Amino acid sequence: MSLLLIDDSKSSLLALETAVRRFAGCAIESFTNPLEALERTTHVEFDLVLVDYMMPELNGVAVIRRLRSQRGYETVPIVMITSQTERAVRLEALEAGATDFLAKPFDPLELEARILNLLALRSAQLALVDRARSLDQAFRRATERADIREQEIVWCLAQAMASRDGNTGDHIERVANIAELIAEGLGMDRIQRRNIYLAAPLHDIGKIGIPDAILQKPGKLEPDEIEKMREHVPIGVSILRNSSAELSRVATAIIGGHHEKWDGTGYPQGLAGEEIPIEARIVAVADVFDALCSERPYKRAWPIDEAFREIIACSGTHFDPACVAAFRRKWPEIRLLFDQFEMEEDRLRSSG
Repeated sequence: MSLLLIDDSKSSLLALETAVRRFAGCAIESFTNPLEALERTTHVEFDLVLVDYMMPELNGVAVIRRLRSQRGYETVPIVMITSQTERAVRLEALEAGATDFLAKPFDPLELEARILNLLALRSAQLALVDRARSLDQAFRRATERADIREQEIVWCLAQAMASRDGNTGDHIERVANIAELIAEGLGMDRIQRRNIYLAAPLHDIGKIGIPDAILQKPGKLEPDEIEKMREHVPIGVSILRNSSAELSRVATAIIGGHHEKWDGTGYPQGLAGEEIPIEARIVAVADVFDALCSERPYKRAWPIDEAFREIIACSGTHFDPACVAAFRRKWPEIRLLFDQFEMEEDRLRSSG
């Protein structure tokens, strides 16, 4: 523990320091100049401050006010030493943030009792801060572990669905990454971006209820097969809609709205504009872009620049213009993402 003593009288300061040293095993720093003392507090966080009231440059009340406005000194005990007994002075000191008072000349026994009590108070304060910090760290670690488990469950489920659909884990990972980048480009906070990143891979989870004959058909679907395929949206919504978790809410919004179009020509409800949840509008851009860039049994993979131009061209019709603008702003990062995937695929092919 460390004490700061401030008194413009050298004799009073020496007497105070000598008395405190007899019973308090603390580091003590003493100043006759209050401005020098305040400058020192910008480098050291003292555990207890004793300050005289009557000083020529700054009185004790002014010193207390400055300390209380200073980071780290919001709760440090401060004792004002004064020979003044006027009620107005004490009220002014209390309003400034004084913790206690000590009469001048001081009584050694009273000084010892007050100092030891305030040091015990400070010790308890610091223990509470340490405890709160420890609990916060433990909570953060527990939250991180829960986040990891949640992410693992989501990705396992999404990859299982992707393999049945004929897609790859790369597709759902890219959609998640692109969606998160678009969300960032829209200025969404970290929690919103994380929920979109985790929920995006579940956008086609409802395909679990679509027959293999339709889901894996290599050629073009017939009109009745298209209608059957579109049922994957309500199926997916029904899987998650009864959950109260925020991630499930976001996933449900994405599942139900990622085939809607900005101009109202999408499905299943024909929603238009901002009637479509923002999460779904984001994932719609990411999903279509990656689908265009991916090879399927029924189509070739588009060149990435051609797919980019298609997304831009569909702004205001298929896609939310704000989402497309965010997509455009994040294009260098999205392009780099695809380059990294291609390099990894080349590496795996060469090692195989």
